[in-house]
Amino acid sequence: MTMLSRKPLSVLMSEASEEGENSLKRSLGALNLTLLGIGAIIGAGIFVLTGQAAAMYAGPAIVFSFVIAGFGCLFAGLCYAEFASMIPIAGSAYTYGYATLGEFWAWIIGWDLILEYLFAASTVSVGWSGYFVALMHEIGFDIPASVASAPLKWVEASKSFEASGSIVNLPAMFLVAALTLLLVVGIKESATFNNIAVFIKVGIVIAVIAFGFQYVNTANWHPFIPPQGPEGFGHFGWTGIVRGSAVVFFAYIGFDAVSTAAQEAKNPRRDLPIGILASLAICTVLYMLMALVMTGLTHYTDLNVPHPVFVAIDAAGPALKWLTYFINIGAIAGLSSVVLVMLLGQPRIFYAMSRDGLLPPVFGRVHHKYRTPWLATIITGTVAMVVGGLFPIDVLGELVSIGTLLAFVIVCAGVWVMRVRSPDIPRAFKTPLVPLVPILGILICLFMMAFLPLATWLRLGIWMAIGLGIYFMYGRHHSKLANQTAAQRE
Repeated sequence: MTMLSRKPLSVLMSEASEEGENSLKRSLGALNLTLLGIGAIIGAGIFVLTGQAAAMYAGPAIVFSFVIAGFGCLFAGLCYAEFASMIPIAGSAYTYGYATLGEFWAWIIGWDLILEYLFAASTVSVGWSGYFVALMHEIGFDIPASVASAPLKWVEASKSFEASGSIVNLPAMFLVAALTLLLVVGIKESATFNNIAVFIKVGIVIAVIAFGFQYVNTANWHPFIPPQGPEGFGHFGWTGIVRGSAVVFFAYIGFDAVSTAAQEAKNPRRDLPIGILASLAICTVLYMLMALVMTGLTHYTDLNVPHPVFVAIDAAGPALKWLTYFINIGAIAGLSSVVLVMLLGQPRIFYAMSRDGLLPPVFGRVHHKYRTPWLATIITGTVAMVVGGLFPIDVLGELVSIGTLLAFVIVCAGVWVMRVRSPDIPRAFKTPLVPLVPILGILICLFMMAFLPLATWLRLGIWMAIGLGIYFMYGRHHSKLANQTAAQRE
C-alpha cells in the first residue's frame, strides 16, 4: 500500500549530502545548535506560561508540573537525538516518520508540526507583545490596548469565541514580520541574532533567580499544592499539577527545533544530539528555579497576566525595582529568539515535504543568493502574523502543546520500530534502554494530552481533518515515492 511506503534511508542520505543552488547552507556548529535550542526553549515558558499555569492550575506546585513535563521531554529528546544522528536531514519528525512508519504517518506528523512551529511563533509573539507594551509604559509611552491585544477571546462557559473590544495585536504582528525578513536573508545572520538574544535572556534569568531568592516570602508557598478549586478536575490539587504540566509543556518544545536545522549543521551526526540534549538539560534547571522564585515573591493568584515575571519582581518592592527594566528587555530579547527559531523550523518542514511532492513546489524553492527556503518562510511568517494578531495566548498555547505531544508520541514509537526493523543501521547516538525509554515517552506524553481541555482536542481533530483532506486531494497524487513505486511496478 503506497500510503504506508517508507522512504529508503539510502535516499535520505543522498539528499542530506546534496550540494547546489537548491540545497541549504551548512554553517552551524554544536554551540550554535545548543544556543538555537536554548533560544527556542527559554521564552514563553518562563516569561509567560509559568505564571498563568501557576495561577489557574497548579499554584506553587507548578515546579512539579515542570518535572513531569521535563521527563516527557527527556524521553522524547533521547529518541530525537538518535534519529537526528541517524537521519541528519531537514524535516525533523516528519522525515523520521517517513523512514520508519511510512508516508501517511509522515504526513500526519508534518501537518501536526505546523501546529507546533507556526502556531508557536504566533503564541510567543503575543507574549512578546505584553512585555513590549510594559516596557513602553515604563519609558513613558503608552500603547493603546485596542491595538496591543487580541480582538478575540475564548469564553469557557459558552465554549465560544467572543469579541474582546480590541482591534488587533500590532506589536505581535510587527515582530513576526521583522523576523521573517531576517530569516529570508540568511541562516548565519539569524543564528547570530539568536546567539546574542540567548546570552541576554539567560543572563537576565540567572539575575532574577539570584536576586529574587533573597526576597522570597515562604508564606506564598503555603499550601504548596492548593486544594482542588470549585472549577473541579484539573484546577489545583494533583490533577491541577498534571494539567499544568500539559500547559507548560509548551515551554519545552524548542529542543526538537534543533533537528530541523540538520542540513545546515556542519557535523550533524555529532552536533545534533549535543544541541538537543544540552539545551534541554540547561533549560529544565532554569525553569524549576524560576518557578520557585516567581511563586515565592508573590501569591500565585497574581500571576495570571501576560508579563508574570515583571509582576513577581515588582511585588518585591523598591529593592528590586531596578531589575524590572532588565526583565522586560530580557523577555523581549528572549521571546524574539523563540519566535525566530519557530519561524526557522516551519519552512524547513515545508521544504522537506515539498521535496517529497506532498506539498506544491513553491514550498521547496531556495533563494539563489541567500540559500534559504524564502517563499516558505514568507508564507509561514504571513500566516503566523495574522494568527498572532487575532487570537489570545491561552487558546494558542494549548493547541501548540497538544500538537507537539502528538508528534513526540510518534517519534518515540518510530525509534522503537526502527530498532526492530533496522537494528544494524549506524547510529552515532543510541537511545538507552530501548524499548523502555520510548514506551515511557509515549505514556507520559499521552498522559499529559489527556489533561488538556476537550475544546483543544476538538480543535486538533478539525486541524487533522483539514490536513487529511489536503493529503488525499494533493499529496497522495503528487508523492514522488508513490509515483516511483508505481513506475517500478509497470
